[in-house]
Amino acid sequence: MIIKRDHYVEALLSKRWNGKVKIITGIRRCGKSFLLSTLYKRHLKTEGVTDDCFVEIALDKKADLKYRNPNELYKYVLSRTQDAEKNYYVFIDEIQLSFKVKNGDVDESVVPEEDRDMLYTTFYDILNDLIARSNLDIYVTGSNSKMLSRDIVTNFRDRGTEIKVYPLSFKEFHSVSGLEKADALEEYLMFGGMPLAVLEKDEAEKRRYLKGLHKNVYIKDIVERYKLKDDEVLEALIDSLSSAVGSLTNPHKLANTAGTLMRRNTSDHTIKNYLDYLEDAFLFVSAKRYDIKGKRYFENTQKYYSMDLGLRNAKLNFRQQEKSHLMENMIFIELVRRGYNVDVGMVELTRVKDGKRQQSQYEIDFVVNMGRERIYIQSALNVDTEDKRSQETFSLKNSGDFFRKIVILDGNVKAWTDEDGIMYVGVIPFLLEEVSLNL
Repeated sequence: MIIKRDHYVEALLSKRWNGKVKIITGIRRCGKSFLLSTLYKRHLKTEGVTDDCFVEIALDKKADLKYRNPNELYKYVLSRTQDAEKNYYVFIDEIQLSFKVKNGDVDESVVPEEDRDMLYTTFYDILNDLIARSNLDIYVTGSNSKMLSRDIVTNFRDRGTEIKVYPLSFKEFHSVSGLEKADALEEYLMFGGMPLAVLEKDEAEKRRYLKGLHKNVYIKDIVERYKLKDDEVLEALIDSLSSAVGSLTNPHKLANTAGTLMRRNTSDHTIKNYLDYLEDAFLFVSAKRYDIKGKRYFENTQKYYSMDLGLRNAKLNFRQQEKSHLMENMIFIELVRRGYNVDVGMVELTRVKDGKRQQSQYEIDFVVNMGRERIYIQSALNVDTEDKRSQETFSLKNSGDFFRKIVILDGNVKAWTDEDGIMYVGVIPFLLEEVSLNL
C-alpha cells in the first residue's frame, strides 16, 4: 500500500529550480526517502521528466558506498550530468553518511588551529559547488543525529531550503487505516504515525517494531554521534520526558528525576546537553512558556512533547495511557506540523481571597502564532458540566485581549461557539482540518 503525502510533494514542487539545495529532514524512518525517490519522482515523471534526467545516490546502499567520499560523489554527479542542454534532478539519500576528506595539497603546519576544519572537503563544499550549475536541481535527505537541521542550514547559508517531514498526521493515517474515525483515533493515540508501524497489521509486531526503533536506531545514533560512554542517562531522560509529556519542567528537575530512575546523580549540564541531542534527533519538540500579559518568556522552563505517540508509548512499554496527556501531545505536534510557532501560555492574575491579595498563574495550553496573528487553544477531554467548562475557559477569558479562543474536545464534536465567543470543537474534525484556524 502506498500512503500519499501530497502536502510534502506540493512543498517540493513549490521549491524546485529555486537555485537552492532542498534539504529534507526529519526523524529516522518517517518516510523521507520514500517521499523523494517514489512519490516525488513519480509525480515528476507524470509531467514528462524521463528516467535519464534523474541522478539518484543512496549512501546507505552497498552499491553506493564509495560515494560517501565527497570527491567521488562530486565526480559521479558531474559524469551523469554532462549534457548542458538537459535539466537534471539530483537525489542524494542519507547525506549524513558522507565523510570529510583531508586535502593533501595544503601544508597543515601553516594553517592556524582555528581554521583546521578548512583542510577538509565535505559534502557541504561539493553541494555548494553543484548547486551553482543551472541545469541541476538538488535534493538531499538526512536523518537526525548525524545531519542536524541546524548544522546543514547554517552550512548552506542562503543556498539551502529545508522541508521538515513528520510521522503521518492523523489525516494521513485515517486515509489508509480503514477504520471509523473514533476507532482510528484510538489506534493513532496508541501506535502513532510511523509509516511502517501503520502499515503493519499485527499488533504485537507493531509493538516490537516501535520498541526496536528506540533501542536500535535512535539511541544508537545519538550515542555514536556524541561518543557517549553509556546510554543509561539518555534512556532515563527519555523515560522521564515520555512519562511527563506536556508537563512544565527544566534541566534541574529532569536531572533529579533521571537520577532517581538510575539511582545515581547526574548534573544539570549533562541533562541540558542530552535534551539538545534529543531535540536535534527530532525525538522531542520543546515549547517555551510565555507570559501573555507580561509579554515575556520564562527562562529554563518549558514543556517537551514526543514527536510520535507510538514511539513514546513503546518507550514506556505501553503502560501509561492518560488520554488527556496524549491528546495534548497530539494537538501540539499537529500545530507544529502545520507550520505554526507554538508556545505554552500563562496568565497571571491577582485575586482577593479571605481579604488577602494573592497572585496565581493559570495555563493556556497553546499560544499559536503566525506573524501578528494569534490564537489561544485549550485541550480538554470534555466540558460536560458548567463547572468543568468554567474551569477550562477561565484562563482564556482572562487573557486580557481579543484574540480568537478555541477549546478542543475529545471525539467528533461539531464546532460551536458560546456566548463569550469561545469556539468548541472535537479533536477529530480539528485533525481532519474540517475546522480552519484562519490564521
